[in-house]
Amino acid sequence: MLNVIKLEKDKLNDAIKIWNDVVLDGNAFPQTELLDTESGYNFFASQSFTGIAVDNDTNEVVGLYILHPNNVGRCGHISNASFAVKKNKRGLHIGEALVQDCLSTAKKLGFKILQFNAVVSTNLPALKLYEKMGFTRLGTIPNGFRMPDNNYTDIIPHYIEL
Repeated sequence: MLNVIKLEKDKLNDAIKIWNDVVLDGNAFPQTELLDTESGYNFFASQSFTGIAVDNDTNEVVGLYILHPNNVGRCGHISNASFAVKKNKRGLHIGEALVQDCLSTAKKLGFKILQFNAVVSTNLPALKLYEKMGFTRLGTIPNGFRMPDNNYTDIIPHYIEL
């Protein structure tokens, strides 16, 4: 059983490890810089919300998401989010629980839309999940993402109204 809660300091290093694993994989997040304790704290604290998925039986952090405005001013009602699941816990519907919590949290925070700017076309589990959850594909941006081997692949923006 999972519980999605707000990130607290005692779980910070777990969240940083999961985040950095996705960055190191190089096939989902645009970031290339790894987080350390200080930059991780500042990064997660700067979000509108950082949620973590905790296994109730083991108290293990198994995933996380960040939620923040996608833009400012007249577009500030559109949110953006990123999701990360611990490597050995992928395929267990943790991502789905994180997205569900994110949708609810975004709505509570007053956002009207959740938009993903850069879903990598090779990230098939994410594409399948977003389709299942009712997100709309906005098209394809050819060669919008640089893979670890320095080749480029497409990104597919998505959105859903909250």
